[in-house]
Amino acid sequence: MEVSSLSFGASSLGAVFHNVSLDDCIETVHAALEGGINFIDVSPAYGGTLAELRLGRALEGVPRDSYYLASKIGSYSEARGDYDFSRASTERSVEHSLARLGVDHLDLIQCHDIEFADHAQIVNETLPALQRLKAQGLVRHIGITGLPLKVFPSILDRVEPGLVETILSFCHYELNDTSLADLIPFFQEKGVGIINASPTGMGLLTERGAPGWHPASPVIQEGCRKAVEHCKAKGVDIVKLAVQFCLKNAGIATTLVGTARPSNIRANISYANEPLDEELLREVLELLAPIHNHNFTRGLPEHRDPIID
Repeated sequence: MEVSSLSFGASSLGAVFHNVSLDDCIETVHAALEGGINFIDVSPAYGGTLAELRLGRALEGVPRDSYYLASKIGSYSEARGDYDFSRASTERSVEHSLARLGVDHLDLIQCHDIEFADHAQIVNETLPALQRLKAQGLVRHIGITGLPLKVFPSILDRVEPGLVETILSFCHYELNDTSLADLIPFFQEKGVGIINASPTGMGLLTERGAPGWHPASPVIQEGCRKAVEHCKAKGVDIVKLAVQFCLKNAGIATTLVGTARPSNIRANISYANEPLDEELLREVLELLAPIHNHNFTRGLPEHRDPIID
């Protein structure tokens, strides 16, 4: 897949951050496609299937060969702890996603949030089930996603080359945390494409700030707030710098940005096409140095990253 460097994360279409209208969802997706984005990522977990349903409506009448579409299996409700990576659930989930999205195939199917999975099951049951779906033409490529970085080698070192083709990592390549970069040579050696998500750290690097549920420590949140305020004093929205910083790394295939507001996706696209303010970047990285790579983690105990705080 030759994907755009900036891509669209459709979780917001499921009203996971705030209520959104169907009209705004449709306009946002169309603005993304018209702006040159060709890769869209979604999951049945986002809004209890609402994101997939709304994305399906937005894609009605759009030529299928004009975009790559990714969805996921395994995670169905983080709040309820609803994870199921069994063969039966995997096959059923793909079937239902195809129906909700109104397409006959997915370009990429991903095991979602594998920090909550038994990795022996992923290797011995889930991935073989996805391989069978690939052989049937229902999915074209296979990937894995997660927050802790250690989950990726845990799987990739146990499967044959080429079986897992992508990883999706979030909150680990952004202005305040670039720990994903340490794994780029490993992924390149494995022939795995890198999808980077949450360039603002799920709201840490925004003027609105992190939502109440955010797992980052007060130290991380305060450090990011200083960087936000510095950019604001310079008349710059830090989101612009955050997006541009991620796109600067040639080792990352694409960076996902999520919104259900047409104006926001148009702004993100414009950021990708504007020059990076290198001086401001240096100033912000210096401000963030005291919390650089400070992190948060989750999942089963054996899959959690060590905490740096």
